[in-house]
Parts: sequence; structure tokens; C-alpha cells
Amino acid sequence: MSRQDLDRYAREEHVATLRTMQLIRTFEEKAGMMYGLRKIGGFCHLYTGQEAVAVGAIRTLDLAKDYVLTAYRDHGHALACGMDPRHAMAELFGKVTGCSRGKGGSMHFFDADRHFLGGNGIVGAQIPVAAGVAFAQQYQGTGGVTLCFFGDGAFHQGAVHESFNLARIWNLPVVYIVENNQWGMGTNWKKVSAVDDFATTASAYGMQGFACDGLDVMEVRAVVEQAVAEARKGNPSFIEARTYRYKGHSMSDPQKYRTREEIDAYRKRDAIAMYRAALTEAGLLTDSEWEAMTADIDALIDQAVTFAEESPEPALSELYADIYA
Repeated sequence: MSRQDLDRYAREEHVATLRTMQLIRTFEEKAGMMYGLRKIGGFCHLYTGQEAVAVGAIRTLDLAKDYVLTAYRDHGHALACGMDPRHAMAELFGKVTGCSRGKGGSMHFFDADRHFLGGNGIVGAQIPVAAGVAFAQQYQGTGGVTLCFFGDGAFHQGAVHESFNLARIWNLPVVYIVENNQWGMGTNWKKVSAVDDFATTASAYGMQGFACDGLDVMEVRAVVEQAVAEARKGNPSFIEARTYRYKGHSMSDPQKYRTREEIDAYRKRDAIAMYRAALTEAGLLTDSEWEAMTADIDALIDQAVTFAEESPEPALSELYADIYA
């Protein structure tokens, strides 16, 4: 992360970016703690370590007209879109005040007002849906772009390649981002992929492919800004962001497939720590400002837990609400 990268944005933008990354990290750490206390049940996939991808990418958007879709590791993207942490935590607790009224849980966060369309539990399901959203934007002439995130484990789903093909045929305003966190559940991505440079596959569909360091929020933002600008012209693209998750695939994952040394090596390149250090060295953030920021975020997440605990369970009638049949 160079000084030139930092100089592209105002100090206030850097502070807001760092704050969102730290908000996600603190939320996820608290969610993991609450899961351990059995206040959260079901599936729970934490985003810890990958914060730079969602935040760097989503801060390029105009969420008055742009849309975001992602997979089941969705807490970070939702918060980056501006979801209230109270409603996010309440959803994890299965409470009616949650973003999906307590019926979606960890994998199905949703906030239509903030143009965040999930949170999708089926591997790769959001990818063709994103093509449909982008088609609607094009048809309606909104000037909007769709960002679609998915993991390396979803890359080999047939729907990925069908969607890429249609996106290029129809010149859809969509940017696909694979968050390659190295492990598809418990399998290294190199063992299941004919190529280990995902970005090169974009050329098979006449799209531009980009690669970026998913642990460098400024690099992510620069690459996504370029891709979003092209998407607004009707040029879809595909980005591979190399990142890393600190926790297991889900809360039930014992992580026996990787070593402590591997995790520790990535922690030395922690996205938040590197960004904070760069801002401090550049004179854009003081230690006291950082301490005040983290204290404020800690209090905010504690309030979210209290809100979730005190919120009511969904009424039995909610079983029949918001369904088609």
C-alpha cells in the first residue's frame, strides 16, 4: 500500500473505510462468541480476515442505484452496505427484529432498502440471479451496476459459466468477484481447479479479467473501481481477489486440513493491521483516534447483542408470511 494509493482519497474516506473493516471484524468475533454460548444456532460462516474485499469493493458503489449479492458468508457484505448491526445480530439470534425477520439466519441476510440482495445458502445460486439483476438495470436504464461475490468453492459450478456467457452476450453491467480464500470447505483450490489463476478464465467469455491482493483494501478498491466504470459502459468483468479466512469454513469446522503456521503467516499480513499502520505512518490516523474508534465499535456491537437478546421471537404466524404459496 503506497502513499500514492493513500493520496487518492480524503482522510475522512480512509477513516470511514477502516472503521467499516473493524466493525465487521468486531461483529464477527462477537458472533463467534455468541455461537459458542449457544445463543446463535444453525449454520454460521464468519468473514474474519476477508474484510478488505467486501469493504474495498462496495465503497466503489452508489447504493442508490447499484446492487450487491453474495453467498452465505455474508455478514461482512451486509455491514459494508450499511446494514444496522443490531438487525444483523438479531437475525443471527433468530429474532423478529432481524433483517430477515429471524427466518433467514446467518446465510440469508437481506436488505432491499440498501440494495443488498443476500446472502444465498445454495452454492453459486446468487450468480445467475446477479445476471438477472444486471439485466433489469440495463433494461430500465438506471445506470446501475451489480456486484456479485462468491467463493472459490463455487467457481466450478455450471451456473458460473452460463452467467459469464450471458453477461457478455448481453453486455450486462455486472462485476463478478471470486473471493479466493484458499480453501473450498476443507479442500485447497489448487487441487480442484485446472488453472490456479482464475482471472485468466474471463477471456474465454470475451470479458476482462482482473486479479488483486484481497488483503490490501486500497488495491481491491482500485481494481473494482476500474471494473465498475467499465460495467457502466456495458462491459462485464471478473475479478479474483486472493484473501484468507482465519476461522473454519463454518463454526463446526475443526480445520484439520491446514496448519497453525499457515494461519499465523496470514495473520502477519492482516488487512486491518496493515491499513491502520499505513494510515498512521502517513499521518492520517493517531493511536488515540484508533483507540476511540475501536472503543466506540465495541460498544456498538455490545448494544447489538443486547438488542438481539431483548428482541422477541417471531410469532407462529410468521411461518406463513412472505411466501408465494
